[in-house]
Amino acid sequence: MKAMIEICCGSYQDALAAWKGGAKRIELNSALALGGLTPSLASLILTKQNTDLKVITMIRPRGAGFCYSEEDYEIMKQDAQIMLEHGADGLAFGFLNAQGFIDIKRTQEFVELIHSYHKEAVFHRAFDCVEDPIKAIEQLIDLGVDRLLTSGLKAKAVDALDLLERLQREYGQDIEILAGSGVNASNVLEILEKTGLNQVHSSCKDWVSDPTTIQKDISFAYAESPHQEDYEIVSQKLVERLLAEIQK
Repeated sequence: MKAMIEICCGSYQDALAAWKGGAKRIELNSALALGGLTPSLASLILTKQNTDLKVITMIRPRGAGFCYSEEDYEIMKQDAQIMLEHGADGLAFGFLNAQGFIDIKRTQEFVELIHSYHKEAVFHRAFDCVEDPIKAIEQLIDLGVDRLLTSGLKAKAVDALDLLERLQREYGQDIEILAGSGVNASNVLEILEKTGLNQVHSSCKDWVSDPTTIQKDISFAYAESPHQEDYEIVSQKLVERLLAEIQK
């Protein structure tokens, strides 16, 4: 089965692991424990210098939801331009209003900015928090968004196969649909076959220990047991396994 596998990376090291594992496209972030934030400029520059990966750069200034203040938005616009000027092949972003609908004005401004650099505009999983997914995808199409990353409004994409299939069937000719969240080698074929999608997004996550995380009465842990002293990474072996699964 021919399909695009996009790897969700939280660092330059993750990007190298994805590339060595055979990936062709990544979403580059920082702070994956918060759902992914804007990466450092250095991580983008080094990835573009040392790999041939297509790099979609996250533009997200903080954790929690996607209803941003004017100050947040000013930062996002500056970050977007900086990333585009330094080689990003596209940007992943998402804007909602307080009622859970697409923020039309800001989305349009971002699409126009990204397209002025002839790059890809990707609306990320903010979509999974919308009130009406059908209205939302139609708005994104009208606004010229190139690709939509979604788990089908469920925590895991594999639990939303019916909606993902409907979105692909009814709108896949007008916008690329990328299924993400919980995608791995054990379920990727089911997701692709039951939805008709031809691309998925996966973290291929593993853990590495940092023995200085917890010392005496001080803890910088952000994961629960058994990973309290760990930070997450992209596993080259899991990338290889995922790619091997879709090539059977």
